[in-house]
Amino acid sequence: MNKKLIIYSSIIFLIIPIFGFKSLLSLFGNILLLLFLIPMLFLGIVFLSWNSFKKTIIQCKTCGNTIYGVHQKCPYCGSKIDQDLQNSSFTANASEETIEVEAEEII
Repeated sequence: MNKKLIIYSSIIFLIIPIFGFKSLLSLFGNILLLLFLIPMLFLGIVFLSWNSFKKTIIQCKTCGNTIYGVHQKCPYCGSKIDQDLQNSSFTANASEETIEVEAEEII
């Protein structure tokens, strides 16, 4: 009887606290990960949505009102809106924009 008591008490005092400590440590680690990763995920979603939203906002140069979406005319004053992509110096043909560079030997 005394021998069984020693075996069972050693199991309780050695094995159960080890598994209990590991599970508590992993629980706290997972909570800390969630506390740091979920706000970072939300910040990433907000950043991407803000950049997407910012691309579709246009300001009328005549009246100064902000317009959401792609419009040809300002819905407030009726003036024609200059689209940055239409009036930019970008062209569809890349060969017109390529600069040819010739190598020269320096002596």
